[in-house]
Amino acid sequence: MKLADKKELLQKYLHEKGLKSTTQRDDIIDVFFKTTTHINLEELLKKVRRKNPKIGYATVYRTMKLLTECGIAMERQFGDGQTRYEHIPDDSHHDHCICVRCGRIMEFENQKIEHLQKEIADKLNFTVTNHKLELYGFCSKCGS
Repeated sequence: MKLADKKELLQKYLHEKGLKSTTQRDDIIDVFFKTTTHINLEELLKKVRRKNPKIGYATVYRTMKLLTECGIAMERQFGDGQTRYEHIPDDSHHDHCICVRCGRIMEFENQKIEHLQKEIADKLNFTVTNHKLELYGFCSKCGS
């Protein structure tokens, strides 16, 4: 889904909920969609405040909740007690490797794994609506 499509989907969602677009919300959305990492609310707030210093934590929180509810952002928990957010991928599903020492998060795609998961679900007559694969260990910098 392209950025323009995501923004259109959000506008439709806001209209359905009786909410209006605001400059602060637009600033948060613009900054969020320029990120290339899994970002927590504090990190996002810090980046957003460079653009608009008057934005508060609660506004960032509510905006990310809206983005998640309308399906253009995902909440992620990687076992360290922090909630991070990422955009819904434009073209394909990806999974994660998480370093338990430094917290580095690496994304990867593997069609063999995706096919195997589908094959297992089909064999069990199970309809998958969503899934995630997270591998925890040590990155090359941290060793084992």
